[in-house]
This record gives sequence, structure tokens and C-alpha cells, in this order.
Amino acid sequence: MREKIEYDLVVVGGGPAGLSSAIKAKQIDPNLSVVVLEKGSEIGSHILSGAVLDTAGIDMLIPDWKETDIPIRTKVKEDHFYLLGPAGQVKIPNFLLPPLMNNHGNYIVSMGNVCRWLAEKAETLGVDIFPGMACSDLVFGEKGEVIGVVAGEFGLDKEGNKTEGYEPGMEVLGKYVLLGEGVRGSLTKILIERYKLDAESQSQKYGLGMKEIWEIDPKFHKEGKVFHSMGWPLGSNAGGGSFCYHAENNQIYLGFVVHLNYENPYVFPYMEFQKFKHHPLIKKMLEGGKRVSYGARAITEGGYQSIPKLSFPGGLILGCSAGLVNVPRIKGNHNAMISGITAAEIACKAIKNGLQNTELSDYDNEIKNGKVGSDLKPVKNVKPIWSRFGLLASLIIGGIDMWIANIAGINLFGTMKHGKNDAKSTKPAKNFKEIEYPKPDGKISFDRLTNVSFSGTNHEETQPCHLFLKNKNIPIKKNLPFFAEPAQRYCPAGVYEVLEKRKNSFTFQINSQNCVHCKTCDIKDPSENITWKTPQGGDGPNYPNM
Repeated sequence: MREKIEYDLVVVGGGPAGLSSAIKAKQIDPNLSVVVLEKGSEIGSHILSGAVLDTAGIDMLIPDWKETDIPIRTKVKEDHFYLLGPAGQVKIPNFLLPPLMNNHGNYIVSMGNVCRWLAEKAETLGVDIFPGMACSDLVFGEKGEVIGVVAGEFGLDKEGNKTEGYEPGMEVLGKYVLLGEGVRGSLTKILIERYKLDAESQSQKYGLGMKEIWEIDPKFHKEGKVFHSMGWPLGSNAGGGSFCYHAENNQIYLGFVVHLNYENPYVFPYMEFQKFKHHPLIKKMLEGGKRVSYGARAITEGGYQSIPKLSFPGGLILGCSAGLVNVPRIKGNHNAMISGITAAEIACKAIKNGLQNTELSDYDNEIKNGKVGSDLKPVKNVKPIWSRFGLLASLIIGGIDMWIANIAGINLFGTMKHGKNDAKSTKPAKNFKEIEYPKPDGKISFDRLTNVSFSGTNHEETQPCHLFLKNKNIPIKKNLPFFAEPAQRYCPAGVYEVLEKRKNSFTFQINSQNCVHCKTCDIKDPSENITWKTPQGGDGPNYPNM
């Protein structure tokens, strides 16, 4: 029997969405009992974001935030956009870009540190915050409604059997459960399938974002400078681009995003990132510097038309779990915070009216037609245009669509569809030539395992593997001959390997210890054979300033 504990609001995930919902709930009614359950070892340890922050969310939550010590200090002073070629670049004039793409007035931040600050704020208001408490399952009521979650299960061995130190976890029950698990959340997946929440939305699309923090030579550092790029080295192999943000203390946040709808199974996103750093524009800046951190995570890219139904009996879906990233702006934190605020307002109103564990459908309307919807609607066709017609078409046609939406409030092309999901986008290896990538030099570019050591990731080796194969034969019997087993390339942490034990005899090895919780394998496996489940609490990456 599991111990039970009851709250008014149960929030899963200590990211910007979850923390915003907890803070807003206590601002509305200080007498409400609110808990935040976070799987990371501490608040912020699993947070990875660019991040240039649009302050729309924090303005709503804490209007006087500029008078506090919140770590939002570095204002954007320069904003550049480049098209890269192998040896040079073309700067796109800012006046050609729609106003929504302008970063002036935004801030370069570590969202991990912002979340740490928000957690302190929440605790001062009386919110209970429990890091290291992974939520492994949902608790359902007699009518099929969600009434809570199972949190804090420990002590299973590799086969999933209970050890002497087994702890069954608690049933954390609430009048409403708010899910802010991040991209491709395990519990969110269960609910989407159970309640058919995606029945009327387009398939969700994703990108893989990889990020390094560098300390660079002061002569190349310009605090407040921001630039984004597209083009080389990806070319026609995949969509995506880069970002470079000059933060405080001679640090830059350098990132690379690869859209996961690429067709060629030989594409190696991590190596594309490492290759990108040798572009003259980047290499010159990094030479003599020091890489201090690395991480990766998936990014929701489906936009407005891919938002599923976000209310279910007993709770709401928030932030990146809901898919609220604005892809052209490479921003989602502001929408995550707004979704958390909105969820708290609606849930608190229901509780005040004596309701619990009901479906709060007003939330869907507010997200789709409120501030979040108005942010996502103008850009909703950029991703499908890029997917169908390529980078240049996206810049020209997508740019026109955004301009008209910005001026007239309508999209020239209506609402375009995404088509097949990212897993099904992968085509047979026989249609492509293997891509040869330059060997990392150990100064500017690095091999995966070396970089993974800078993520601080760790998983207790005695626990069950959190990466599940629906069919253990598929990697070698199907994915290897048909797709050259792309798991060995799409994973940014080197979790998956194909080993040749004897001549023409192969095994599929899962190094779950390396996992940085990006969820790419759950998204991109061409056979949709891999399921990522939450490991025990406290495991995974430990990002200090991401």
C-alpha cells in the first residue's frame, strides 16, 4: 500500500510553466495547498533552453520583477541573422524580418537559474517543492478522471523487481493535476492516448536542440549580442539552424537545432553541430576559449495546429508538454509561463466554486485564442512550408505569410498541414549515400562521450533501464538493414550502439547511463519502437547554468 497525501493543486514539473502555475495559485489564494514535483535532483538541473527570454510571462506573473534580484539582467543590444555558406555568411537586414522576430527588449538568461529563483519565490509563498521526485504513474478515480500521481518510487533492480530497499512511492492526490513535464512528457503521452486528446490536431513535430556554454576570449565577447543562422552545414540534408548569445562573464550560449523530420538516416545531428563550430564566423570566436557545459533536449515545433486538447478530466497540460514553442522566434518560455498562469487562474476558480477533478475546457479556449494563440498563429505556416519546400521558400514565402499575419491578422495560406510524424519521415538508407563527418579536433569540436561528461548526467546502474524496446528484435532485424539503425546517430549522448560480436552478427546496446533526457529516441525511431520513461528521481543531467 502506498502512502497518500492530498493537496489542492498537484504540479508535475519544476520548469517555467509549473513554477508559474504554483506561484499564481498562491497569489490568488494563499490558503490553497500546492505542491511541485520535480524529477531532477534540484530545480533547474533538467532545464535547458537557449535562452533569449521574451518577458511577457514574467511581466504577468511578477510585474515588479525588475526591482527584485531575479537573474534576468542581460538585455539584448545587438540582433543579427545570417545565412551561412561553407566559408562565409550573408547578413539578412533586420528590416526585412517581421517585427515579431525582433529581439531588442528581450533578455539573455539561464532559464535554469531563473527557475531556481522562481522556486525560491514559490516557497516563500508556501508552495511545497520536492525535487528528486519522479512521477512514474497516474492515479485515476472511479469515473476515469485523474485524481493524482505516483511519485518517489525507488529500489527496483535491473529486471524491475523490488529490492530490500524498495520504496513504493506516494500517491500525491489533488483536486487538479497540472502537467508541466516538458517535451514528450511520459504522463502526458499516456493521457493523450487515453483521452484521444490529439484527435483533432496535426501530428506534433520536433527538433533536436544541442547547446554548449563557452568562456571565450574577452576581445571576442560583446555582452548582449545575439545572432541566429541558417544554411551551412545542414544544406538540404535537414532543416535547422543555430544561435549564439553573448551572456555575462565572457560566456556565450552556443546552440544548434536540427529538425527531426529529416529523411536521410545517415544524418548525424550531433556531428552537424560540431562541424558548424568550424565555420570561420564561429571558429574565430571559440579559439582560445573553453567549453564548460553541454546538453541536449527535444523541442516542440508543430506550433498552433499541433496543439492537442489540453484539458482532461482532472487536470491540464502546460508549457512544452502542450507544444507552445514559437519556432521562428526559437522561444517558448514566455508561452510556458503564460500557460501556467492561465491554468492556475482557471483551476483556482473551479476550486473556489466547489469543483474538483472536472474537465476545465475553458483552458483550451484561452490558450488557443488568448495571448499564446496570438503569438503562435502568425508563424503557424513557417514550419510546414520549410518541410515541404526547403529553407529559401520558408524564408521568402513563410516570411510573406508572417508579414501579412502581422499587419492584417490573417495567414495568406490559411492553416497548412504537417503531414506524417518525424519517425515516419525517415526513408530507407539505400536511397542515400553515407555522410562522412570530420573527426573532432578536441579543441573546437568534441566527440559525444567527452561532451556528455560536461552534462553531469548520471543514472544509478542498479535500476531498470528507462528506455524500453517494444520489440527487442527490431533494431537489428529491421532498423539496421533498412535504415542503417539511425539510433546510433540521432542520439546526442551516444546511448545507442550497434556492436558486431562476430562477422555479420550484430547486437543492439543501450547505454542508458549516458542519457540526457532529450527524448529524441522516443520521437525519431523509424519503427516507433523506443519508449522513454521517467527514471527514478534525481537521475539524469545536472545542468548548472543552462
